[in-house]
Amino acid sequence: QVTLWLKKIYGNQPIPQYEVNARTVDILYNLVECNEARDRDVSLLIEDMKQKATEYEAEANYLKGLLTESLDLSLASLSSEGTNYLDVLVDSAMILETKDTSLTSFFCAINDMTSELYATESENREMELESKSIRKKLTAALKLEKQLEEDLKKTEELLEVEKAKADRQTQNLKFLRRKFEDLKISIKAAE
Repeated sequence: QVTLWLKKIYGNQPIPQYEVNARTVDILYNLVECNEARDRDVSLLIEDMKQKATEYEAEANYLKGLLTESLDLSLASLSSEGTNYLDVLVDSAMILETKDTSLTSFFCAINDMTSELYATESENREMELESKSIRKKLTAALKLEKQLEEDLKKTEELLEVEKAKADRQTQNLKFLRRKFEDLKISIKAAE
C-alpha cells in the first residue's frame, strides 16, 4: 500500500531511496492514511460545494421566477442599483455560507460567526495569559540562573582564598616540623 501511494505521489519520477524498517514503514503508512483521509474530506467538500451551488442556483431561479411572475419584473428591467443590491445579497449569502437568502438564515449565520469570533477571542486571551505566565517563569529562571552563576563565581573565589590559606598553613606546619626536628636534635646534642 505504501509503495502504491509513493508511486502515485511521484508519478513517473523515481521514488527516493529510504531505509526500509518498521519505523519508516509505519511513518509512511500513517502518511498514506492521512493523505487518503484528506482526499476523502476534499471529495466530500467538493460534493458539498456542488450541492450548495445547485441549491443556490435553484434558489436564484425561484427568486427570478418570483420576481418575474409576481411582480412582473425581470433582471433586465431592474436598475443598476437594484442589481447591485441583489449581487450584494448573493455575495453575502455565499460568504456567510447560508442555506438560502432568507433573513433567518442570515441571522443564524451571523450568530454562528459571532460565536466563533467570541470562542477565538477567548482562546486568544487564554493563550496570551499562558504566554505571560511562561514569560514570567522564563524571566524567573533566567534571574535564578544569573544568581547561580554569581554564587558559583563567588564560591570559586572563596575556594581560591581558602586554598591559599591552606597552602600557607601547610607551609607553616612544615616549617614548624623542621624547627621542631632541629630543636629536638639541638636538645639531644645539648644533653
